[in-house]
Amino acid sequence: MRMSQQMKLAPRMIQSMEILQMAALALEERIEQELASNPTLELKEQPEDMAGAMEQVKEERREAKEGEREMVVSDDKSHESSSDDFERLNNISEEYGDSWESNTYETSSYTPPRANTGERDGKMDAMANTAARAQSLSDQLLDQWRMVETPPGIRLAGEYLIGFIDDDGYIRTPMDDIVSQAPRDVSVELIDDALQRLQETLEPVGIGARDVRECLLLQIQSQVIHPGTDEEQILMLQYDLVSNHLKDIEANRLPKIAKALDVEIEDVKAAISSLKQYHIHPGRMLVDSTSQIIQPDAVIEYDEQHDRYYAMLTHGRVPSLAISREYEKMASDKTAEKKTREFVGNNLRSARWLIEAIEQRNNTLMRVINVVIEAQRDFFDIGPQALKPLPMTLVADQLGIHVATVSRAVNEKHLQTPRGIFPLRMFFSGGTETEGGDAMSWTAIQAKLQEIIDEEDKSKPLNDDELVEKLKEKGIEIARRTVAKYRKQLNILPARQRKEY
Repeated sequence: MRMSQQMKLAPRMIQSMEILQMAALALEERIEQELASNPTLELKEQPEDMAGAMEQVKEERREAKEGEREMVVSDDKSHESSSDDFERLNNISEEYGDSWESNTYETSSYTPPRANTGERDGKMDAMANTAARAQSLSDQLLDQWRMVETPPGIRLAGEYLIGFIDDDGYIRTPMDDIVSQAPRDVSVELIDDALQRLQETLEPVGIGARDVRECLLLQIQSQVIHPGTDEEQILMLQYDLVSNHLKDIEANRLPKIAKALDVEIEDVKAAISSLKQYHIHPGRMLVDSTSQIIQPDAVIEYDEQHDRYYAMLTHGRVPSLAISREYEKMASDKTAEKKTREFVGNNLRSARWLIEAIEQRNNTLMRVINVVIEAQRDFFDIGPQALKPLPMTLVADQLGIHVATVSRAVNEKHLQTPRGIFPLRMFFSGGTETEGGDAMSWTAIQAKLQEIIDEEDKSKPLNDDELVEKLKEKGIEIARRTVAKYRKQLNILPARQRKEY
């Protein structure tokens, strides 16, 4: 036997930390899941500025629930003085006891009666507003392929090849591997014929290409050519550039291209510029898996009267939650079956915990954002070049919470500011001191580097050594490798490729 101290996190505490670090869209999805699985949760009336489609639901629910007590998520800032973000959650755990650890969603044969009052179901409205799953690229291409009249063997080979087309629209798997993995009744000849037919018929043009060169050539060849016109000359030059000089284009070796083709450099520039009309990722025109919806978690506004910035949480489509009064009555009804009361009681406790966790998330997020507003006032007034270093440990000490709580609070959160939408984590970057003794964050140094490159002479762009000197003139002394790293992070090409002729 031995005595020891251990720190343990209850499952509900872990759930609270997960909710704290959720972005708005992820929290919305979580709430929809809880609404679908927990019958004791209800939707509270939406704010007045929500879409007009919800107005009727609000009015109906208000009249039906008039006079009932609701436990709802609030933005009350009276909790800001708390030194422990999870103190209130611990109090709830003590109040409701170990029954929190029971399986809230255990199956039950009991289905509570619902009066048919003609009232719309708010839960169903919320879930019905969820976007439908988009059709995959492979499914769309198969739908197109089924409309093409082909012999059965080529059709089968085409369906087989479509399985190798990636999200960009390319077949990047080596053809030898494709042939070796093909079914017994799909020959090499059928694969070759099917590939040609796929490239000729599938849209957008370029689908089924094996590299960028072939993708561009397929799109150039699909253009209508009018003999003897300027368009014919441009298409011929485009074809020659892509066929023989793609590497030179990537390296910006325009004089070499002009000399090899015996044309003026201006004609080369015009032809390269016209290549921008083609898509090097045709698959993304059907399914863009990289696009992300950024829903800001808070909006920063400027108060001219008091010369200050203030923040407001944007709940967006995240519904406000309330506890069902009918189920609260049912849980305390001694005449109901014991199994029924236990089922309702477990779900009620889970619902209250979720609401408290969301409220705690909002309060913690607001406290962190208010510190950011105070520390980064120059950013909101001037711009990214005025961003200051702000360690998370400093914010944690100021708020009296753990640094891990700050990290979770800023995770995947975005702020809508007068200068645009920015990740909240961006405001917590490290930095250095200038020669004048002023603190400057790494993000501010990147903004200064971008400013120098924007103002350079494009006919004689600055190399990394010259950029180091330019930054030093502005009181910022960093190494050449750091400049190169920041340039790559900003997607800025080397000097040779930035040169304009």
